[in-house]
Amino acid sequence: MDFRRKSRARTVRKPEFENLEIQYPHNVALYRMPPTEDIKIHEFEELALERLKVLRIFEQASSKSLRFLSDEWKDFVNAELSREGLKGYLRLCTNSSANPSTDNTKYEHELQARRRDYISHFILRLAYCRTEELKRWFVTREMELFKYKFSSMSSADIKHFLELNKLEYSPLSEAQKDSVKDGLYESTVGQSISKIELLDFYKVHFTQVLDLVRSRRCYLNGGFAYVNTHDFVSIIAVLQLNEIEHGLQSAQKLIREVEADERIFHLLKSLHTSYTGKDYALSKQGNVPPESLDQLSKKSFPICMRNCHEYLRSNHHLKHGGRMQYGLFLKGIGVSLEDSLRFFREEFTKKIDAEQFAKRYEYNIYHNYGKKGSMISYTPYSCLKIIQENPVQDDCRGCPYKTSDTSALKVKLASYGLSSTHVQEVINYVTKGHYQLACGKYFQIMHESPVELGVHHPNQYFEESQNLMGNRTAKKAANISQRKPLKRGASDNSKTLDADEDDELWNIAETQESTYNSQQAEKSAWDEDLDLTAIDC
Repeated sequence: MDFRRKSRARTVRKPEFENLEIQYPHNVALYRMPPTEDIKIHEFEELALERLKVLRIFEQASSKSLRFLSDEWKDFVNAELSREGLKGYLRLCTNSSANPSTDNTKYEHELQARRRDYISHFILRLAYCRTEELKRWFVTREMELFKYKFSSMSSADIKHFLELNKLEYSPLSEAQKDSVKDGLYESTVGQSISKIELLDFYKVHFTQVLDLVRSRRCYLNGGFAYVNTHDFVSIIAVLQLNEIEHGLQSAQKLIREVEADERIFHLLKSLHTSYTGKDYALSKQGNVPPESLDQLSKKSFPICMRNCHEYLRSNHHLKHGGRMQYGLFLKGIGVSLEDSLRFFREEFTKKIDAEQFAKRYEYNIYHNYGKKGSMISYTPYSCLKIIQENPVQDDCRGCPYKTSDTSALKVKLASYGLSSTHVQEVINYVTKGHYQLACGKYFQIMHESPVELGVHHPNQYFEESQNLMGNRTAKKAANISQRKPLKRGASDNSKTLDADEDDELWNIAETQESTYNSQQAEKSAWDEDLDLTAIDC
């Protein structure tokens, strides 16, 4: 028998990934120095939107009143990160840096995730340095992301992190722990004495952990706080907070210089309100005949679109903002160009003649479908855009949860069949300014669903409603940003199911093959390298 010791197979790293390992040695970064590499402008945009998706997931968790870092909070965040295809960030939040994977492919993915995380943070500093309100939102969400990543680290990870960042924090020696053990036993909640003896404790001035002092989660003695490994994030969070706030100040001083580059000016200015969900510009689920809209609007339309539909039916006219909001929504749910023209013509000509309609309104409908003008197939409005709308008199655009008087909104909801208890549940969200959560509660009540839907787009509301009622087969949503060009000529010959129980999508024919013009090619300048060394923030 051969008793010679077998050597462990050596993990070989590619040179380019060895460089990434040097630049980004840990899953958790303090974001002290701006990145120095050149990136393409399309990657600049992609990284910004990707991180914005992540921060919005943390905002959703907060809006749902989930206790920060609780098991329920983590389950929600992890599920949303996975559902949105943000597995790189999920990996950063749950994997160990001290023990990297021996699988080259997995480890390379992790290094790329670290790079994307680092660069995207500095990009968003440029977008969120403009106003105090934007700064507050950005700092709050970034600190939640930082604390989540840090809270997942083991003791070995924390020691590795401290060494990399040259932070001189050392755990108490056994003799030092023994001298204050009674205080540690009394102040460490939820741990047995045997487990407390195994924990590392750090001694810092109490001003560094005021949140722990406030919540009585550490032992205080002689002006010093004794913090265990699980709460050590509070110490480092203060350093991270200072770094981000200082970085935002630096970015604000340089923002005019950065915005001189037209390639990134519009992106940075509109980033906070950018829609980051599924693209609903082209429906692949089936054609929706205008004759079914009255019935569909009663259950499958969010009230912003139901409001537009009812206003059009009663007034036989919509102002430009209302036509854009409702017309693009109808396009997104599957109303064809020909049917849209017929639908609006039949309504408008109850007040004006056909010639006036053709002269004043037809072009706008052709334009929305990408058949006139710039030849771009426009995307339906997202919830964020609709909420920002400021309707004028006799205009039905905007979000009724925001624009309607509370008493009028209660009457409207009651007329839609909601009980007084359910009306109050919706209103509770409205009074707090959580309009999308109010819409999700309305969806849950109308569909008697056990789960409260997170509504981000009116067409998402419609699609989820149809899926829930069995009129459409649920498909895994492609995580396509609104800013990405649409694919050409995709057709779907599947038929929608016949819904006997609500008879909403009756007499629907096969989907006709349609070809939509893709967005105009980006100018060559948008493919040039963007030098990040000039952005010192």
